[in-house]
Amino acid sequence: MKIKEILHIHNLQFTGNEETEISGVSYDTRTLKKGDAFFALPGHQTDGKRFIREAVEKGASVIVSQEKDDGIILPQITVKDIFSFMSEFCAKFYNYPDREMTVIGITGTNGKTTITYMIESILAHLGIQCGVIGTVNYRYAGKVFDAPNTTPQSADIFTMMREMADCGIKYLVMEVSSHALALGRVSGIDFDIAVFTNLTGDHLDFHKDIENYFSAKSLLFSGLGKGAKSNAKYAIINADDKYGKKLLKTDINAEKKSYGAKAKSGVNFLAENITVSIGGSKFDVIADGIVKRVEIKHIGLHNVYNALASLAVCVCCGADFEKAVEGLSNSAQAPGRLERVDAEKFGFEIAVDYAHTDDALKNVLSALNGLKPKRIITLFGCGGDRDRTKRPLMGKTAVEMSDFVFVTSDNPRTEDPSQIILDIEVGIKRIGKKNYKVVIDREQAIKEAVMMAQKGDIVLLAGKGHETYQIIGTQKRHFNDIEFAKKYLDYKDKQKILSKPKQTQQKEFDF
Repeated sequence: MKIKEILHIHNLQFTGNEETEISGVSYDTRTLKKGDAFFALPGHQTDGKRFIREAVEKGASVIVSQEKDDGIILPQITVKDIFSFMSEFCAKFYNYPDREMTVIGITGTNGKTTITYMIESILAHLGIQCGVIGTVNYRYAGKVFDAPNTTPQSADIFTMMREMADCGIKYLVMEVSSHALALGRVSGIDFDIAVFTNLTGDHLDFHKDIENYFSAKSLLFSGLGKGAKSNAKYAIINADDKYGKKLLKTDINAEKKSYGAKAKSGVNFLAENITVSIGGSKFDVIADGIVKRVEIKHIGLHNVYNALASLAVCVCCGADFEKAVEGLSNSAQAPGRLERVDAEKFGFEIAVDYAHTDDALKNVLSALNGLKPKRIITLFGCGGDRDRTKRPLMGKTAVEMSDFVFVTSDNPRTEDPSQIILDIEVGIKRIGKKNYKVVIDREQAIKEAVMMAQKGDIVLLAGKGHETYQIIGTQKRHFNDIEFAKKYLDYKDKQKILSKPKQTQQKEFDF
């Protein structure tokens, strides 16, 4: 592609030869190839401007930045909104792969990952292969990639979309984060279906307040119908959520489909007669006057909502309702979402969950309390260098809805773990609760939680879910809640054996 083919799509400044050929797109000099357009992206920890000279030395064809660098002799594009421009640039460079598939975007504070797995299961039941871009990983056509971000940079998204389209994949399910929306990472994508799960406090360090957070999420819906595709668009919205109700009243260039679990008129996908057990959830779903009984392996009311959203998406894609319900029943639990660790021999349960907001923690603990356990023992922490406002709220939720809580470390990053825990304790002390213990070392906390558990209890290891690492300072080290839970279950088993009194050997006498 020549530079001149892209100059018309954005408000920008250009210096250099418009006939210059571009052979690739890069924002990281470590992977940059000769002929690539180099995007000098501003970042949280560093700034791409620092690497412009290196990009030039490696043979970049053009430099794209937010400030012109007068010290280099190379074509330069200067643009104010570099993230949005990169998304639109990549759409053109990769020849609009989104136009060759149905693109489903899911946004909201909680539920996104589980919904992607449910949709993937339904489509697989219908014989349809889809691509998935989400928090756990990015996967398509038998390939699985680690996911450093819920929604990757646009260059990575379009690279994957192009590969998906080229191998015949017709559906893409994507988790769309508020950061990606606010920064314009997905502005070049023509979405066909947008899903809104809910909105609770999170990422307020970035968005500053809940209204800005909602405005960012709303961008996914306001962009519907503005692309080149002329097919029907759908906005699928949780009618029981405060901000979902607000979104339903907003003008959107798409057909709105609502879902909920509270009986009221106008809800397109309604759940009734809900029952929850340790084995999963059962409910009736009513859609267009048809009633179907649904059984899923997922525990809790929040997963009923996730199931409704998934069914709505697939029906809007043209799936037969009954077949969609069948596919949903086959859906496995997403990794790190109330994922069970086998403790059956001890008579108690261990569940690992990604809950890292007060609302997510509340949802999970509500689900577990509904199982009527003897006790709930919760272990959680909060991430460093992230939204501090949720820390006391999570502390309050944990001690109110659990019998005992271990407050520990999560991913402290560059913050002092002790300070993070002090922020959590503010919410606990405010309500005068004392049913908790601070154990900063997460492995030690897991050990103590497992050793405390007795028959009939449920142990919840919250916050990290599918993650297999812990970030301390700027370094990642291997850490897996499930592995440590199993380690200390084995330890508990050995301790049990060692603590059994030795039986004295009895001799038999013949008289």
